[in-house]
Order: sequence, then C-alpha cells, then structure tokens
Amino acid sequence: MSLTYRETKQQYAALRQTYEYMLSERARIEAFVKNAAPSSLTFVGCGSSYCLCESAAFSARLRAGMPAQAFAGGDMLLNGERYRSALTGTLLVAPSRSGSTTEVVEAVRLLRRAGHVPLLAVSCVEGSPLSAEADLTLELPWAFDASVCQTRTVINLYVVNLLIAAFLGRDQALIASIDAAILDGETYMDRVEAGIRKAAGSEWAQAIVLADGELKGLAAEGAIALTEIAGVQAQSYHLLDVRHGPMVVIGPGSLVIAAVSDSGGGMQHRLNLLRDLKRRGATVIAYAGTADPEIEAIVDYAAFSGRSLDPAAQGIPFLFLSQIAALARAERLGIDPDQPDGLVAWVEL
Repeated sequence: MSLTYRETKQQYAALRQTYEYMLSERARIEAFVKNAAPSSLTFVGCGSSYCLCESAAFSARLRAGMPAQAFAGGDMLLNGERYRSALTGTLLVAPSRSGSTTEVVEAVRLLRRAGHVPLLAVSCVEGSPLSAEADLTLELPWAFDASVCQTRTVINLYVVNLLIAAFLGRDQALIASIDAAILDGETYMDRVEAGIRKAAGSEWAQAIVLADGELKGLAAEGAIALTEIAGVQAQSYHLLDVRHGPMVVIGPGSLVIAAVSDSGGGMQHRLNLLRDLKRRGATVIAYAGTADPEIEAIVDYAAFSGRSLDPAAQGIPFLFLSQIAALARAERLGIDPDQPDGLVAWVEL
C-alpha cells in the first residue's frame, strides 16, 4: 500500500480536525479581514495550490460578494510589478502545503517590500517561511502530505478557502453542508472506491475532468493528480465547454470524470453530454449528489454521495474520483505513486 493511497484515505479524518479548527478561528479571521478592509481578495499559489486559488476566488466572489482573483506564484514572482494596479487595496491569501515554495514566498516578499499588502497564510507546516511573512496564519499540520503528490492536503486547503468565503459571506447553509459532507466521508469512500477502480480498470491513455463553478479549480487539480500519479496527459474543462474543441480527441482511449450535479437546472444537457461521451467510446465516471437512475444507465460508474449537498461542498467527495482513478491506473501498470518521475514535494528555486 503506497503512502499516497494511505494519505488519500485519511483525508476525512484530517477534514474533521480542519473544520473544527476553522470554526474556532472564525472570529479571528473575520476581525482580521474587517480590520484590513480590503477592496479585493487575491489568492496566490503554485501547482495544486493554484488550482485551489481559482476555486477560492470564485467562492469569494459568489459567497462573500467581494472582488477576487487568483494568480500563479511564478507569474507573480516574474511579473508582479506589471500587476500592481490589480493589487491595490487587496488582501493576499496564500494556501500552501509546505509554506516553503519559493515562487510564493518570494512573490509575497517582493510585493510587501514595495508597500504594505496584508497577508493571510494557510500552511500545513508550523512555523514555515510563508507563515513568518504573514499578518495572520492558519496552520494545519494534521493535513500535511508527506507523499510527493498531494491528496489529503488538497481537499483540506479547499475546505479552508471555502470556509473563509462562507464566514465572510455569513453563509451558514454552506458551513452546515461542509460539515455534512465530512460526516459522510468515510462511508462514502468505502461505498464508491471499488466502483471507481473497476471503471478505471479499462485501458485509457488520457483523462479529462469536467466541472463547473467552484468545482472547476478542483477539476484542474484532479487533472494534476491523474498526471502526477498515473503518468497520463490530463486536462480539465467546464462541463459543456468540452464540446468546444476538446471533444475531437475524446475516444476509446479516454477516461472522463465529470461532476454532473443538477443544481441550477439543465439536467437534460448534462445527460446528453454523457451520452455523447459514451458514443465516442470514452470511459465515463460521473459524480452526483443523490442517486439518479438516468445517470447510472449511461455511464460506466456513477458515484453518489447520497446527500443533497451545496454545489461547492460537492467538491469534497468529487475530488476522490480522480484520486482513486489515478491510483488504480498506477497500481495496474506498476507505477510507484510515491516516486513520480521528475517531481519533488515542493519547489525550491
């Protein structure tokens, strides 16, 4: 059993600690943001953390009603001066596994040397270089992944970002939905893992992960997990946007993982897309909240959380599909997920 798999299966235990910790820090977070009085939020990260930043910025706009944007750490490091007008009056939020990634730490230092920019850092390591730079630090050592490819860490940082948006927007329904998703997590993993593994046991050489809204950043992270762990080319797109070009490369050698929640209506469009993907010969694994026999009849495997969750909270069970599909392929082909070629746990330039 790989370390990557063990940490994947430990994610809900860590999430429970993260959830309780964030509730205990809620007043401090709200007071810090109120005192900073930012005109916007700017999320900055690298790799998996940047994918989470994209979701976080969407959540901040939608839930807290605040202008928000996401920047890749390397982009900020190399080109930060060009973006200064977009950063006036902003509050930086930097979610990080290690708190040591050079691009993020150096970009933050450069920005703050040129003028005070408040920083809220989230790190899974205590006393990291990023934490030392921050005005407010949230530290989650129980969520740290020792394996190179992040699994447990990713979903914990996603929930932290989501809870920050929920706190600022006073979105109690979302907070309760996150709690419910975590409560069901262990049972959910046990129920769906075998089905994901069976469907992902077919021969496929590329993967496509589809999701909308706040889950789109997580879809991008799912694609990273498939690339790093399973060694395949993987991309992510908005659900219906896959028709606008990417469909031409989808066929019998493709695995598609899709979030097809019925929130917002348009379920018939979702079902038609699933049918089209299957007609092209793709293996399709779908996630939805409550059981739907129409979805089950179309796809190779449908993973249902069994509960009607807030669309953003659905990201918690959704990411597990990509993680297990990646691990299943790696194990089948004899790839060691703990030693991906050319990767290190975090980048130090």
